[in-house]
Amino acid sequence: MTAAAHSSADPESRRVLIVEDHPDSRDTLRLVIEGWGHEVEVASDGAAGLQKVLDWRPDAAVVDIGLPVLDGYELAKEVRAKLGSKVRLIALSGYSQPQDRRRAAEAGFNVYLTKPADLDCLSQLLVTTR
Repeated sequence: MTAAAHSSADPESRRVLIVEDHPDSRDTLRLVIEGWGHEVEVASDGAAGLQKVLDWRPDAAVVDIGLPVLDGYELAKEVRAKLGSKVRLIALSGYSQPQDRRRAAEAGFNVYLTKPADLDCLSQLLVTTR
């Protein structure tokens, strides 16, 4: 599947939360994912992201690891403790060492992508959340 836009009536449309502290990265990713036809919410730190997950219950969350207040690993652990596997957690990080991937898996992330994201891969991951 390519990163082509999905129609808003597309049954593959998902609720996606982006948790990213860099405004330009967060806004760009939001525009791309909305362009694919998904409903998007954003948060700029881990604590706000956790609260959005609990309140909004997205299908998927794209989460940076190096977040202020609560890092991505802790956010993932909290989501898994409170909601189990109901949310697909996608780590999107500049960290790319094997230990980073291991820590992310141990924290509860389903997938680990390094920045810059492969948009075709991300698009596919979002539509396979159900």
